Amino acid sequence: MSLTASLDASSVTAVPGEETSLPLQVRNSGSTVEEYRFEVAGACAAWTTVEPATLSLYPGSAETVSVTFRPPRDPSVPAGETPFGVRVIPTSDHAEPEVPEGRVTVAPFTEVTAELVPRGSHGVWRGGHKVAVDNRGNAPLTVGLAARSGTERARLSFTRPELTVEPGRAAFSELRVKPAQRLWRGTPVVHTFQAVVAPPTPDGEEPATPPVVLDGTYQQEAILPRWLPRALVLACVLALILAGFWYGLLRPAVKSAAREAITPEAIASATTGPDGGQSGGGQSGGGSGGSASPTPTPPPTPSPAPSVKPAPKPTTKPAPKPTPKPTPKPKPTAKPLPPAEPTSSQVQVRDGVGGGSSTGTALTVPDGKVFRLTDVVVQNPQGDAGTVVIRGGGGDRLLTMALENFRDSDYHFVTPILVPSGGTVTMTVTCRKVGRPVGAPAPGRCAASLLVGGTMQTVKP
Repeated sequence: MSLTASLDASSVTAVPGEETSLPLQVRNSGSTVEEYRFEVAGACAAWTTVEPATLSLYPGSAETVSVTFRPPRDPSVPAGETPFGVRVIPTSDHAEPEVPEGRVTVAPFTEVTAELVPRGSHGVWRGGHKVAVDNRGNAPLTVGLAARSGTERARLSFTRPELTVEPGRAAFSELRVKPAQRLWRGTPVVHTFQAVVAPPTPDGEEPATPPVVLDGTYQQEAILPRWLPRALVLACVLALILAGFWYGLLRPAVKSAAREAITPEAIASATTGPDGGQSGGGQSGGGSGGSASPTPTPPPTPSPAPSVKPAPKPTTKPAPKPTPKPTPKPKPTAKPLPPAEPTSSQVQVRDGVGGGSSTGTALTVPDGKVFRLTDVVVQNPQGDAGTVVIRGGGGDRLLTMALENFRDSDYHFVTPILVPSGGTVTMTVTCRKVGRPVGAPAPGRCAASLLVGGTMQTVKP
């Protein structure tokens, strides 16, 4: 082999955000001048370069190139050891490339950010917050959460006092703020506090990053709202107004109406029984609880009856004999008409652009019958543009429509349209523009169809 390549060291440590170089020795052991190019293989290839990128060597000479590592300072490059290789490829010789291998160790770094959501809360019983911790370093991070109150009138606690966050991820913990005493009424009380996010540090060592301090507030609301006293006073005033309205206006009116309802007739009807006698427990013969018998009343003295003259007897005349009426002749029974038969018919009319109109007959009424038209359905399946005229009976125009205004249109008549014997129902189409159906070839003429429905009935001769 005419190529020899080797690294000065088999391993190197790279700090994120900084440059680290490792020399690479290249020797041309051949007999001709050779040019070499370099390629880095491995997970670090995205942030590793070889300078210079190409190298020309005379036979028997050797030179040194620099392999430079520039790991970015973000969570995309995890901390730890990563193997790599540098391919030294001759450009003119077809020999196998030389690949010296090594290991690069990415140093860990710590970067923590935190946020308190929301910064201020309010409530009657407690306040709720969330602490979001973002690990922007390249190694897993364990942080501790602590909280301290600005006063002694509130108690703070975390649902998760310790969080482990992976690189490039975020974790959350809920912070609860509970007042020490209840506030029944009055001005709201504001409690200030601080949430501290700090990574744990070994004893006697300084923390890798300073703790993150988050300021927050909790406003304790009163249990009884401010508007409650005013509402109670207003309710009392309203109750007094309603009571005055009742005693001043409504109650006298009710008493006056009750007095007017007590009339002598009502008193007499209340004291007189249904048989004309007075009602009362002392005069009732069937009353219970008394042993004394009622005092008998003397019988009334009969008065002399007045003399009545006999009425004269009416003279009766013989009643005339009734004259017999002639018996009417029975009328001939009319024969019922045959029942109406449901009938429907249709026609399709095609018309070209630029010519005259085209007419088609949908229905012709036979002799001796009449057609009762109740339903009309007109269809324009191609989406053509033009005019449609429907006529019935003796050529009367029933409907005039523009084709571009509809695809399907139906009409129903409560009062049927009568088409006499020998009459026709026709449709006339005048085409202005031929439509184009979706997913189908363009037609050459406009096309519209008519469907008529109704009943056919025989005419009485």
